Amino acid sequence: MTILKDIEQLLSNLRQLPKETEWVEFKHNYYKAQEIGEYISALSNSACLHSKEKGYLVFGVENETHRIVGTSFKPKQKKVGNQELENWLATLLSPRIDFIIHEFQVNSKRIVLFEIDPAINTPVRFKGIEYIRVGSSKKKLSDHPGKERKIWRKQAVSDWSAMTCKGASIGDLEPEAILKASREYKQKHRTLADEVESWDVETFLNKARLTKEDEITRAAILLLGREESAHFLSPSVARMTWILRDDHGSEMDYAHFGPPFILNVERALSKVRNLSYRYLPSGLLFPIDITQYDQWVIREALHNCIAHQDYELRGTITIIERPDELTFGNVGAFIPGEVETVLQTDYVPNFYRNNFLAQAMVSLNMIDTIGSGIRRMYQKQRERFFPLPDYDLTQSDKVTVKIAGTILDENYTQMLLSKTELDLGTVLLLDKVQKRERITPEGLKCLRRKNLVEGRSPNIHVSADVASVTADRARYIRFKGFDEAYYQKLVVEFIRKYGSASREDIDALLMDKLPEILTEVQKRNKINRLLSVVMSGKRELIRNVGSRRAPKWVLLEKREKNNRNNKSTRKSD
Repeated sequence: MTILKDIEQLLSNLRQLPKETEWVEFKHNYYKAQEIGEYISALSNSACLHSKEKGYLVFGVENETHRIVGTSFKPKQKKVGNQELENWLATLLSPRIDFIIHEFQVNSKRIVLFEIDPAINTPVRFKGIEYIRVGSSKKKLSDHPGKERKIWRKQAVSDWSAMTCKGASIGDLEPEAILKASREYKQKHRTLADEVESWDVETFLNKARLTKEDEITRAAILLLGREESAHFLSPSVARMTWILRDDHGSEMDYAHFGPPFILNVERALSKVRNLSYRYLPSGLLFPIDITQYDQWVIREALHNCIAHQDYELRGTITIIERPDELTFGNVGAFIPGEVETVLQTDYVPNFYRNNFLAQAMVSLNMIDTIGSGIRRMYQKQRERFFPLPDYDLTQSDKVTVKIAGTILDENYTQMLLSKTELDLGTVLLLDKVQKRERITPEGLKCLRRKNLVEGRSPNIHVSADVASVTADRARYIRFKGFDEAYYQKLVVEFIRKYGSASREDIDALLMDKLPEILTEVQKRNKINRLLSVVMSGKRELIRNVGSRRAPKWVLLEKREKNNRNNKSTRKSD
């Protein structure tokens, strides 16, 4: 709307509206920059809520009477620091929305009119906070969950991932991907495993929420589609890119991966050089050997990128590997607003950007329906004594998360070893300290009260005195474990007492006695090696009398008989 006559007509129409219209705000001369940003957020969200094409902020009109009084406000001459007001506002709105500032005169009186686009896909935030108009007042959207739900329901109608692909058929899906999806579905829904075997492909796809009334959806093409089927998603882009960079940021290698994502997630992550990492915390006699990256953590990070990508922005999901760190990125605003919100124990997300895709990924065992994946990522890094994931939300239309593959501050690691009772919120503050990031005065007071940090702002560091507390014997055993002969003896004694042992019996016997630093998969692999040793060579003490799928171990009869004979001989002597 650029013609003066049209703008004047628009102003006339707005002045005839009731004074409590929630998508229009009239002001006289009040032009504090912070307030303007909050009003743009509120009016954008209210315009979405009321299905309006625009929201409006008008200066030079009296609020109560709608009488034209004029204004001295000149927004295009106003600066905030070194930035022009318009640019300053735009950079602090998330996600980015368009707004146009009109400056004109009516009856020789100056008018300034902000024409604001409605929110799309997610409520608009200013400086990380969402606002809404309630009657004639501006309020925080978080205080009005009913209005927030209505905004999200509006975007759910146009869920990009739920749209069907005209002309697509089951033949456009990758058979190997369908088999993988079926296995994961049965893993997620164990009680339905036998029933799934009787379903045909069409039934399975409907049950797994990949199709709608037998029609192939965009979610199905993303997760299960053949590589050449990506054209059904055009002009949107379905691509993951792995990039390897050196210390100087120069690109050394790269690879692109399209559909089917359910298979190509593993192929993309197989490019990552997950090297062994060794460190020796103070108080332990032997070093701890682990991989740089926890497989569950990096898989969860990539699955989150897929689930929350704004595919309409036509961006690429990225995995950037540098020495000792991985960075995952997707386009689209971070819906919860702040990472701290997600880390709260009672946080449950009410909305997904791609709700249909998210539900399909839940049914295929790719993401968690209760939204605890990010919190679990933080917890796993904490258990490894590594830096916590580092989310960058400074760009309104992009989210990146960095996973460190090395220890940054030995004091931080020692602190986690020596003070295992610390809650995740406190660990998060300590992590910010080791990364030299700013924390709030309240957070700093909390750490000081617990004597966890030293120094004066801004040179705060994790307390070396507390962190140097040596691990006691119990903690040493938890993180280093016993020697292998101890575990082997436990297995043999169990079988001697009960006659036999299944794999479930042995797992139950040993899992909680193995080092806590190991993942569940690593623990199972260690048990496999222990059993192999006990069954082979000179130490051959047990044998498997069951099948490969259902093993059952018993004592080797010859060894057991010799043991009994030796005992009898000693008694007679």
